[in-house]
Amino acid sequence: MLKRIFFLVAFTNLSMFLFAQADTVLIIFELTDKEFKEPLQNVNGTFNYGTKGKILRSNSKGQIAFYSPVNETISYSLNHPLYESKSGSKKMGALDFGDTLMVRIELTSIKRQDVKEVVVKAPGIPDTVYSSKRLSVADFEVQRDGDLVLLVYPKNLKKGSELLLYNGIDVINSFAVQGTAEEIIRDYRGNAHVVCADNVYGIHVNQDKIGIATIEKPYYLKYIAPIVDTNHTKMYFSNFNKDYPEFSYFSFDQLDSTYSKIINIKDDLMMELYRSEYKWADIRTKLWAKNLELETGIDAEVYVGANYFTQSLYYKELYAPLFHRNDSLFVFDYYDDKLFTFDAAGNKLDSVSIYHHYNPKSTGWKKQLLQDQVTGQVYAVYDKAGFTYLGRVDTKTGEIAEKVRLEFRYIDKISIHNNFIYYVYRPYESVQKKFLYKERLPYEYEVAKLPYGNEISNETGK
Repeated sequence: MLKRIFFLVAFTNLSMFLFAQADTVLIIFELTDKEFKEPLQNVNGTFNYGTKGKILRSNSKGQIAFYSPVNETISYSLNHPLYESKSGSKKMGALDFGDTLMVRIELTSIKRQDVKEVVVKAPGIPDTVYSSKRLSVADFEVQRDGDLVLLVYPKNLKKGSELLLYNGIDVINSFAVQGTAEEIIRDYRGNAHVVCADNVYGIHVNQDKIGIATIEKPYYLKYIAPIVDTNHTKMYFSNFNKDYPEFSYFSFDQLDSTYSKIINIKDDLMMELYRSEYKWADIRTKLWAKNLELETGIDAEVYVGANYFTQSLYYKELYAPLFHRNDSLFVFDYYDDKLFTFDAAGNKLDSVSIYHHYNPKSTGWKKQLLQDQVTGQVYAVYDKAGFTYLGRVDTKTGEIAEKVRLEFRYIDKISIHNNFIYYVYRPYESVQKKFLYKERLPYEYEVAKLPYGNEISNETGK
């Protein structure tokens, strides 16, 4: 008797399960590029049927799959930042148990142009941020609140310059720069500095007023410039020297005053050539180097290499920048073809191969990386026939996700802030002064979690 009851209950449950399955159908939306017929990843889809709704995203195969009741009409809306949005509805007819309904949809891309990779042109046209009939923009710095500090000059930068605090509409304040100004750079705290021939001036912006504090240039270069970035308790710095093909990144804990090495960067081939210069030096140079070795303990080969090989056409300064985003550090070691990821304490988490710096003559690689000062995204800079391309670096794979071509040719002083690209430009053979422009990227990234509010280092590893 118990066996018959157990069999009846099991049969009832199985029947209910099969009946429930028969009332639903697996729907797969398959999304592809209309031109290239390739699957589209990360397409955001909103699906509504009856009183229910779903928000899903396509996978690497370009598919979005979910179960839906039969005999329902599903309305859908598909969105992707690089493709035109598409919406519609689909009637789910009665299907046999186990059937799958495939819905194939092609999306049309926004304007783009191929340069050996898919190139997405930034939407819209460049906006003029600052223009003047009297002053040209030599350099600029975007502040955390979106205001700009502009280094401008009337005729020649070496013959006089001014600093302007500009809110995008009006010049709020101005200040005459004493000395020969060269450029504006950011320190590890995100503060702007004007580098002059003899001094460095720290720029202070407070309540719509701009002021300058003098810093001795040797002090700045020795104690401030080497610091690459910082968080609440640690500082990250390097012992980079432009005349030596090796350096390291370190972290300094401000709580217990301890140092630790994060990573060592070295160009093995350049180092071999650097030290071999000693072999071909004359006797007088070798004696000079040996005497210095006895005095300082530094190899004589280093002295000869620093004074002679660095002056040759074969010597190239090292370029291996470190960037800080959220709780991670990213180091681009182009001499080991690796992108290393470390945690905030300097412990290695991961590494991936990078090859976007290969074949610079054909790709236009400019040996330059830029970081959005708000979102923390990293972009590689390329130049092809005078046009500048920005390729976003996927820090998880090391690949260039896409390239964006800027509108004008021969632009200067590029900076990225909150998904906007800022640059200085003057039309070729024009009497126009150098204006400041900006272009919006064709996609948007959220604000990164930064150690000091919206503050991220834009150092280049030097």
